[in-house]
Amino acid sequence: MDAEGIQHVDRDMEATSWPFSVTTEWQEDGNEMTRNQFQQPDWQVALWAMAYSLIILVSITGNVTVIWIILAHRRMRTVTNYLIVNLAFSDVSMATFNTLFNFVYALHNDWYFGLGYCRFQNFFPITAMFSSIYSMAAIAVDRYMAIIHPLKPRLSSTSTKVVIALIWIVAILLAFPQCYYSVTIFYYPRTVCMVDWPDDYGGTHQLSYQFAVILLIYLLPLLVMLVTYSLVGQSLWGGHIPGEARDNYHSQITAKRKVVKMMVVVVLTFALCWLPYHIYFILGSFNRDIYKQHYIQQVYLAIFWLAMSSTMYNPIIYCCLNQRFRAGFRHAFVWCPFIKVSEEDRMELQHTHTFRATMSRSHRKDSTYIHTSIKTPNAFEANAAINSDINSERDACMQLKKQTPLNTYSSGSTCADTRSPADTLLQHNN
Repeated sequence: MDAEGIQHVDRDMEATSWPFSVTTEWQEDGNEMTRNQFQQPDWQVALWAMAYSLIILVSITGNVTVIWIILAHRRMRTVTNYLIVNLAFSDVSMATFNTLFNFVYALHNDWYFGLGYCRFQNFFPITAMFSSIYSMAAIAVDRYMAIIHPLKPRLSSTSTKVVIALIWIVAILLAFPQCYYSVTIFYYPRTVCMVDWPDDYGGTHQLSYQFAVILLIYLLPLLVMLVTYSLVGQSLWGGHIPGEARDNYHSQITAKRKVVKMMVVVVLTFALCWLPYHIYFILGSFNRDIYKQHYIQQVYLAIFWLAMSSTMYNPIIYCCLNQRFRAGFRHAFVWCPFIKVSEEDRMELQHTHTFRATMSRSHRKDSTYIHTSIKTPNAFEANAAINSDINSERDACMQLKKQTPLNTYSSGSTCADTRSPADTLLQHNN
């Protein structure tokens, strides 16, 4: 390629979103490259390789385990958990198909994987990120409906799967231009993978698309989650529970608070991990000279590591903040000599029609009644009074359970059907 051709490629590359400068070093005659300026010493490559390998290992192990915990245990198959499965699938896909290959490319800014994978790696990160953040947004909306409007219809498992499919369809449509316009160009001594927008004078198309992506897969869903979780938090933490009902419903409110806390931590972690990445490209869009700084490669590798690390934190958060996921992780890693599975852990994931499982479902249903009850103490007290007889019956059942084999309750005991009026009223919320 002659000097004029290389200068043309250089101008094209300035209109792309790739992180590094493509300025080159010439010998005095101006016809040959002396070296690839992005080549790093072996010790730096080894350090970055260990850091990125940690992401891949933890993300794949953790997210695959989360998917197994939910799909292998019927008690875990709720609307929220189906969306968590989609979130985990997006994260493990990002770690598997994007982190490794983009890391190898970022090391020397040399693309080794051909045009086909160039198209895929420009397309899939946007798709997976869209799926991740809109799964979190859907969870936020579901929590909002469950707590603020408990009597309104909720998503069924079928409807949830339709929502997940729609999320992926929109994500694919949004990312398709990145796939369609991807090209590889041999830029001696390197091959670069880039998005070559047609008739993009001054990088206008690229800049517009980049800001649209940041708005749609970062700012907008974060705004939705900020509003919904603020309203949910005001309801759960701002209401007053009458003293007579506190013993009956305090544990249910605490359980809902724990779920909301867990998801807020997940959202904040995602937002903080991706914020430097978006700032990096926004600054580069207005000042491309930063891509020519000698330190920019190390800066990008650090920022990209932080963004990709968002795929490995969620399983850790679930394990630390949710008792059932913690029990599930113990079951999954029971082969480790230092992991012990208790009887309580086994009961956490069981899905049977025993009295205990029924009571757990009853508590979850009762908790959807809390918001209305907090706002109307008289209704709350009335419900508590009605439940007093129910609780007496439950106590009797507990005594009977101690003297009766477990299968008796699995085959139609009236104790298994002991529910409060709130349970019956809100049964359609399951």
